[in-house]
Amino acid sequence: MTVTPKKTAQVSRRSFLRKGALGAGVTAAGGLAAPAVLAQSPIVVKLQTSWPASDIWQEMAQAYADRVEAMSGGRLKVDVLPAGAVVAAFQVMDAVSDGLIDMAHSVPVYWYGKNKAASLFGTGPVFGGSADTMLGWFYAGGGEEFYAELMETMGLDVVGLLGFPMPAQPFGWFKNEVTGVSDIKGLKYRTVGLAADLMQSMGMSVAQLPGGEIVPAMERGVIDAFEFNNPTSDSRFGAQDVAKNYYLSSYHQASESFEFLFSKSFLEGLDPDLQAILRHSVEAASTANSAQALDQYSRDLQKLSESGVTVRRTPQEILAAQLDAWDALIPELEQDDFMKRVLDSQREWVERVTYYTLMNSPDYQLAYEHYYPGKLAL
Repeated sequence: MTVTPKKTAQVSRRSFLRKGALGAGVTAAGGLAAPAVLAQSPIVVKLQTSWPASDIWQEMAQAYADRVEAMSGGRLKVDVLPAGAVVAAFQVMDAVSDGLIDMAHSVPVYWYGKNKAASLFGTGPVFGGSADTMLGWFYAGGGEEFYAELMETMGLDVVGLLGFPMPAQPFGWFKNEVTGVSDIKGLKYRTVGLAADLMQSMGMSVAQLPGGEIVPAMERGVIDAFEFNNPTSDSRFGAQDVAKNYYLSSYHQASESFEFLFSKSFLEGLDPDLQAILRHSVEAASTANSAQALDQYSRDLQKLSESGVTVRRTPQEILAAQLDAWDALIPELEQDDFMKRVLDSQREWVERVTYYTLMNSPDYQLAYEHYYPGKLAL
């Protein structure tokens, strides 16, 4: 595990100005009363995402901001900025820690370059659990404590919370039909995090690119195939214009959630009730985001199918090969003590929780085919 030297926690300029304003208000209260307009001024929380302004995830970040503002009665105002407004998409972790922004809306895999353990908080090995399973591990199985330990070890002034368990990510977009492992060997493929290690071990040449760079890279021949995340995001940046074969279901990133990053100095400088609102709004937004995703992702998948895109499930041969590739990669990851402890914790959680989930779940596919026969593209 890469360890970054411990840094002194930095307070953002916004946090400094906010505290200064509050101090001035207290001083004024000791003599003349402060103007009412100052007492009513909201605390502005500067939040940058890792998404283009047009992406549905920018809307999901705004859903978080709307809930914070409503629950705080206007005492907090969240200024939601797209990727690049302050820093690049992959740089939000450092920007939060350094106080350039107060918050970020991203995914852990985007700071994988700082530490591979980032991927274990969303895009690690799939032991049988879904994103819902792993979000449960984060909050009830010890994941949040492991995350805090990693931030401490890396010397980052950051508090991170996970929200919105994402549907499993598609294997992605290909110019030609893919029927087995031999068809993907040698392809230049875009993915991120440990999925890059995984797919590279399966014979692909991998480039890690932010979402906004994918289609231009495809057009220039820098990559031959790619995955991003979902039918809505993919179609909004024009995936269907550069490839027509879309493969759903994959084990490369099947348990990811959003990451809400807070400047620890900024967060802890707020009144306890405002801290609670910022924290618990993650849970509220998670529910809203899940509902929006179910609605919009399904609508846009239908539109893609109707517009000439061939939608298929990833062949079983490739899925089986992905699991074999994870089996080979895990021992390498476990050479790091921290990652070994995280993986042990996740395996223990998934074994118990997914046993219950699978035993308790009826066969939804059977019911679907009963009422909508012949619809599934299997």
